[in-house]
Amino acid sequence: MTTVESLQTQINSVISLYSNGQIQEALDTVEILTKGYPDEPLLYNISGVCYKAIDQLDAAVRNFEKALTIKPDYAEVNYNLGLTLQELGQLDAAVKCYKKAIAIQPDYAEAHNNLGVTIKDLGQLDAAVKCYKKAIAIQPDYAEAHNNLGLTLHKLGQVDAAVESYKKALAVNPDYAEVNYNLGLTFQHLNQLDAAVKCYKKAIAIQPDYAEAHNNLGNAFMDLGQLDAAVKSYEKALTLKTDNAETYNNLGIAFYKLDQTDVAIKCYKKALTLKPDYADAYANRGNAMKRLERLDEALSSYKSAITINPDIVFILGDIYFTKMHLCIWNDLPNLLNELTNKINNGEKVLNPFPVLALIDDPEIQRKTAEIYANEKYPQNYFLPKIECYPKHKKIRIGYFSADFRDHPVAHLTAELYEMHDRNQFEIHAFSYGPDTKDELNLRIKVGVDHFHDVRTMSHEDVAMLARSVEIDIAVDLGGFTQDARTEIFAMSAAPIQISYIGYPGTMGANYYDYLLADKIVIPEKNQKYYSEKIAYLPSYQVNDSKLSLPATIFTRQDLGLPKTGFVFCCFSNSFKFTPATFDGWGRILKQVDSSVLLIYADNESAKINLKKEIVLRGIQPSRLIFGERLPKLEYLARYMVADLFLDTLPYNAGTTASDAIRMGLPVLTCMGNSFVSREAASVINAVNLPELITTTQEEYESLAIKLATNPEKLKIIKDKLADNLPTAPLYDTPLFTRHLESAYLKMYDRYQHGLDPDHIYVEHI
Repeated sequence: MTTVESLQTQINSVISLYSNGQIQEALDTVEILTKGYPDEPLLYNISGVCYKAIDQLDAAVRNFEKALTIKPDYAEVNYNLGLTLQELGQLDAAVKCYKKAIAIQPDYAEAHNNLGVTIKDLGQLDAAVKCYKKAIAIQPDYAEAHNNLGLTLHKLGQVDAAVESYKKALAVNPDYAEVNYNLGLTFQHLNQLDAAVKCYKKAIAIQPDYAEAHNNLGNAFMDLGQLDAAVKSYEKALTLKTDNAETYNNLGIAFYKLDQTDVAIKCYKKALTLKPDYADAYANRGNAMKRLERLDEALSSYKSAITINPDIVFILGDIYFTKMHLCIWNDLPNLLNELTNKINNGEKVLNPFPVLALIDDPEIQRKTAEIYANEKYPQNYFLPKIECYPKHKKIRIGYFSADFRDHPVAHLTAELYEMHDRNQFEIHAFSYGPDTKDELNLRIKVGVDHFHDVRTMSHEDVAMLARSVEIDIAVDLGGFTQDARTEIFAMSAAPIQISYIGYPGTMGANYYDYLLADKIVIPEKNQKYYSEKIAYLPSYQVNDSKLSLPATIFTRQDLGLPKTGFVFCCFSNSFKFTPATFDGWGRILKQVDSSVLLIYADNESAKINLKKEIVLRGIQPSRLIFGERLPKLEYLARYMVADLFLDTLPYNAGTTASDAIRMGLPVLTCMGNSFVSREAASVINAVNLPELITTTQEEYESLAIKLATNPEKLKIIKDKLADNLPTAPLYDTPLFTRHLESAYLKMYDRYQHGLDPDHIYVEHI
């Protein structure tokens, strides 16, 4: 046997040891060989490969460099050195090695591919694409290059092209788990969630311990609204990778959406333990704390989130809105100017709901809603366009809500479902809130023709269910409020889609056709600020004429009120209180001797802050009295002890205003510019008391003082209210229902004649 043959035999033995995983044995053998053959570059290459395999990268580099001093034009060694430098993060040096390998061997497909990977990491995406395409041109069945090309095209925003690249990779190797996973990510980006689920499941079938695939399968399930399935996927991912902060955060979001808020907080805490600078986890923890009314902790979490990541979307709105709940008003005018400028610049700074209480500008409110809807709930074209249903003998109305229970929306709407004309309408309720089985929940179940409990169904399945029963008009009673499922409407649950009562503003999305209103809340000149066409009713707010009135009679002493003196009240939520409103209340109290203000605040910090604020306005804190949260009938009974309800601006009282008026308590409002700042005026007008509607702060304060200091004038108002209540349109639910049905008939007629939605006007019947 020649010396060359002997060396090759020994090299083959080393390669065999390496292939069998006996890396150290291979390394020991090759080091002995290099002593006998110190000028053989192949041995140093093999030694470098072995060192790289046991993660001794510096030693690997030394051996590859030794090989190249002997044979500089050794393409494979240049390539291997490039791989090692790439792993060490020395990307520029790695690029030089790959380019040298290619210069020596132009058809080196692997070198072209890894050059692409390296320059992609350096941010040169277009150049990376050229590298991958070169590798594929050399080796068309190069699945890894097709996968890398897909990743880079996705990053460049060429998502459809990325999908094609992944499909080509899978045509070469259907069992390529990473490609199935990446294709799932791309389908998820395209909102093709069912396709994403299939890809993730395929990746997991190939590689059952693929933690990232389990995590993203959970994300897809969550986007579909399949929360229980999402939880299972996240929990499986965590059994495989117990230190994944992102998965704990995702699991927390799922539990939060399932109303298991305490469990959600534990998940966020675990995520933050693993990753203390995790801004999203802080933001989500803030949401959970806010739901539990632990507002100080919520604010602290939000502040931590924005400190870590100032660009986290919509976080400023969370901070400001929480401050409003806590009645922390420091520097509010400057903050509102900042918000307004950011919204005008199209920045994602504020959820639509908080802006209603912060900025009385319908144009700003529309822009905010559009930014939010485009980011969170873009129109989803996954389901085919609804073809025109045949004309139904009865128009099928679907009411969609998370609040068919003891909730203000249900208190307002319960009788409406019962009152619909069953000769013309078939009434469906789609419930994605808790099945509480309380009195209102049971009443609504009986009051509709079909009650669909869709809590556990995906958004797509709910939309498909609505389509399967051919709902003609879908009414969203939630809008941008807690537990709403706007995704269902983004998929088009019905050919006609309406927003009503739950959210007093525009949804800013083109898949809502109509917004129910009246000419007070939306004057015709303001139509341009609403993405929907307006369906004008004679009166906007529905009520329940069957509501039981309280038997309880409170005394002043029961409520902690002084024996004498005028009692102003406001039982709106504390986030509706603004410095300007409080300034006005302070001036009113100053002018009305011995008067007090009875208000509601849902947290101790707000009470402390409001007392400080009233003192700053020169009023003794004892004149500010806090009412506690009470059961519905006791809450109503409390109104009978007060003398005048003072409304808030820009977010008026809505349900609260109609509750007060029902109990015979006059409500004084100042009308603003936006829907929500004109809602109380609509309610007051519906009991024919326009003299309680003011249009300036000065007029509002002056009238409050006059009514408080002129008992006869107040008595005239109260007597008129008492006379009007029995026949007031506000509480005439059968009349409201006829008006609403007239609007439905007009919408349906336009649809059946192939006409686009347009503004609708319903005359008083």
